[in-house]
Amino acid sequence: MTASWSAEQLDRISQSGELQIASRRTDGTLRTSVPIWVVTVADGVYVRTWYRRTTGWFGHVIDIPKAHIRVTGLETDVIVVDVGAGAPELRASVDISYRKKYGPSGYQSMVTDDAAAATLRLDPK
Repeated sequence: MTASWSAEQLDRISQSGELQIASRRTDGTLRTSVPIWVVTVADGVYVRTWYRRTTGWFGHVIDIPKAHIRVTGLETDVIVVDVGAGAPELRASVDISYRKKYGPSGYQSMVTDDAAAATLRLDPK
């Protein structure tokens, strides 16, 4: 059974401009963290890349779906779940969250079909 995010954790993640994510290597050690945009929808935490790829942080967490995240006041291990575009309701909710959080000058690349297909949910470990 997967753990749930607390209201405080969700608030910290939601209030952060970016989340630092470090993927894990096969031996369990952490790679260097990279900043990514993050949104929350209901009790879930979601990240996307603007296009699906097999390299970089995204490719690494697809290969080994474990990572470590950090925002101000919170640092924890997560399980990465590839939800793709998900159900239409999920995609719409995540799209809305990106629009709301990052505004008209920043969100466009994060609500395309390619970005939606690269949607990942981060579950606390």
